[in-house]
Formats: sequence, C-alpha cells, structure tokens
Amino acid sequence: MISVRKRMWLLVGLALWWCLAPVRAWGVSTSASAAVLMDADTGQVLYDHNGSRRMLIASTTKLMTALVALELGEPSQVITVTAAHMAEGSSMYLRPGERLTLEELLYGLLLCSGNDAALALTECAGGVAPFVERMNEKARQLGLSEKTHFANTSGLFAADNTCTARDMAAIMAAAMEEALCREVLSTVDHTTAATESQPEGIVLRNKYLDWFQEKQPEGFTVTACKNGYIRQSKNCLVSYGTGASGKRYICVTAGAGTAVQLMQDHRLLLSTYGK
Repeated sequence: MISVRKRMWLLVGLALWWCLAPVRAWGVSTSASAAVLMDADTGQVLYDHNGSRRMLIASTTKLMTALVALELGEPSQVITVTAAHMAEGSSMYLRPGERLTLEELLYGLLLCSGNDAALALTECAGGVAPFVERMNEKARQLGLSEKTHFANTSGLFAADNTCTARDMAAIMAAAMEEALCREVLSTVDHTTAATESQPEGIVLRNKYLDWFQEKQPEGFTVTACKNGYIRQSKNCLVSYGTGASGKRYICVTAGAGTAVQLMQDHRLLLSTYGK
C-alpha cells in the first residue's frame, strides 16, 4: 500500500510533469472565439478551441449555399435576376433583368461574397424558403450537429443562422470535393460574361486568397478560402491548402478580431501543422 507521504510526492511529481511537458496543439493561442485545424484527408482534428460551440458564421454560410445550388441546378442553367434578389451588404452588383448562369453566380457568391448572388441562386429551388430547407437537410445528410442550422443563404444576421467550427470544416471538405466549387474557391480574379446592362462583365476578386498568395504561411500553401463578416459574428474564415509533405488541411476560425488578426490566426495554425 502506498503511504500518504509517497502518494503526496507522486501527485507533486505528476503536477510538475504536467507543467513542464511540451505544450501541444491546444497551447496555440488565436484571437478567434472558436477555431479548428483539421486533416482534410482523414478528418482528424489537430487543433480545437471551442470547436463544438454554436457560432454565428456570417458569409461562410455561402459554402453550404454553393453545395445546394450545385445539387439542385446545373452550372449552365440561366437565372434571371429580379428586384427581389437585391440585398444589403456585400454584393456582386447584379441588376434586375440580367441573365447569368449558375456558374457565374457561384463566382459572385464565393469571390466577392455577393448577397444578391445568394438570393438569385435560390431560384434553383423555386424560392428562398425551399432552398434554405434543403440547406438544413443537407446539413443532416453530412452528419453535422444540431448546433448547425441555416436561416438564410447569405449569412446576414439571424440568431438561428449558426454552425460550429468543426461542422464548418466538414462543409468545406464537402465543397472541395465538388469540382466547380473547388475551382471557384481557388480563384483570385474572375470576370463574368458580358450582360446587356454590363457589357464589360462584372469583375470579381477574392481578396483573402490574394492576401494568402502574397504571404503564404511558412511551409504551407493556401489554395482556397472563404471569409465572412457581420458585426454580430466578427470575422470568420475557412481556408484550405497543402503542407510541405503534401498533406491537406482545413482551418476554420470564427469570432476573430480584426481582418489582420484573422489572417495571423490562420498563418499561425497552418504553419504550426502544415507539415
């Protein structure tokens, strides 16, 4: 039987070992309220800070919008823009009467985060309500938690438009399995086909991917990303890329501080694990 004195020294020794042992993934600190770094090949979560917390997700919502649009429609499907598709916030500057393909609308949805594109794409389901219903059905099909629920296609504030960082990593993984989604999310600049009201087309840009390409995380190459921001959610970002070993990773942060801190958070997590 271990004596009281030996038991005391054993506990002291364990406490010292815990304090002096090297800090692993969870010791990395970010500005985000929730963050996850996931191995995209295996689904293993390598870093988790409040990864299962219900979060407002702003325009990262549009990743699910893109998945459902491609499920319900075809890239070549032509959609006519109406006044009902005009929206507040970020925009690809559509005009009523313009006719664009679903593919062109996806570029507007994911590059410049057009809320007007998010509404126009609901025509694939015959309206906003059935489209959002399908988004929630898709979440269940992907095995996402009950904390993930969609109230709209854009990510504009709604108290019940929420997701977890872990679930958002799974959504990004699904998006990157879709060839067109992967192509659009990996594009920095795109100009849509000419329309009658905009004969030079619409110039679109993914500024976050542009920033990543200017300064990649050490030992890592980011090839795709989608950002989001509303006042209530702060900054959100999902990034995808490859480490020096060829392994693929997905990084998700939600509730981050400034845009600069957001990029620093991703560079820190990706350079730590992008091996």
